[in-house]
Amino acid sequence: MNLILGTGPLGMAVMRELVAQKEPVKMISFHGTAIVPQGVQVAKADLMDIDQAKSVMNGYKTIFQCAQPPYHKWSELCIPFQDNIILGAMAAGAKLVVAENLYMYGLVKGSMHENSPIAATTKKGKVRADMSRILSKLYEEGSLQVTIGRGADFFGPNVHNSSVGSRLFTPISKGKACTVMGNPDKKHTYTFIDDFGKALVVLSQHDDALGKAWHVPNTEAITTREFIEEAYQIAGFPPDIRTMGRAMLRLGGLFIPAARESIEMLYQFEEDFIVDSRKFTERFGVAATPLEIALDKTLHSVN
Repeated sequence: MNLILGTGPLGMAVMRELVAQKEPVKMISFHGTAIVPQGVQVAKADLMDIDQAKSVMNGYKTIFQCAQPPYHKWSELCIPFQDNIILGAMAAGAKLVVAENLYMYGLVKGSMHENSPIAATTKKGKVRADMSRILSKLYEEGSLQVTIGRGADFFGPNVHNSSVGSRLFTPISKGKACTVMGNPDKKHTYTFIDDFGKALVVLSQHDDALGKAWHVPNTEAITTREFIEEAYQIAGFPPDIRTMGRAMLRLGGLFIPAARESIEMLYQFEEDFIVDSRKFTERFGVAATPLEIALDKTLHSVN
């Protein structure tokens, strides 16, 4: 049986792919509740408790790590959270498939690829870099069987808190104004959540994926404005795009911790943010969902 840590949008995308392949699935969340298809088990566990982490992972051979602490508590919680998951996976003798973002690269001129330097200068970027280095070191030492899938800001069914989550797509679906961060005329790679979930399952099924980081499939980067204009066109409305910069985020951060924590990552939306995922597609023969189809599925999920 496959164990998925986290019942958020990515955990759900992994679950949907495994169910489509008729694979048995169990999911773990802090609250132990989730709306899932018949046959999928959901259990409760606090992964910050090492005993609970080891207990829920015992007996599983493939574990998908799709959970994370609250965004505004990354600095203090991310590494101990991952440490418990690592120890649980090692105790179970399981293969660990870890989902990561792209914070560890920092500001990159040109395209990001898997061999881009780990050069983060932000607080959260350095945390993500340290977490990835820990995984790689344990693999090199022979202590942990692990593979890593890295995705950009994702969108799609059940995605709410992303920069391109339901707060963006709900107004688009109703023909109302939407708001984006940074400069909408810079190119930006966005990852469809179903592609991310499928890619993690693919990585779990190939031993030559172990010990490496892989950029999950993405469509060609376009500007955020073009991305949103296509969404409005599919929804059948004229585009109405508004922007939010640092000043507005600082104001929001007075009341919303996640907004405050987003400020240091705003460079991703003020400059081109382009991800090269050819390595994955060439090796596994899996390409990203065409953007029009991905946007259509996303819009239907928020109606």
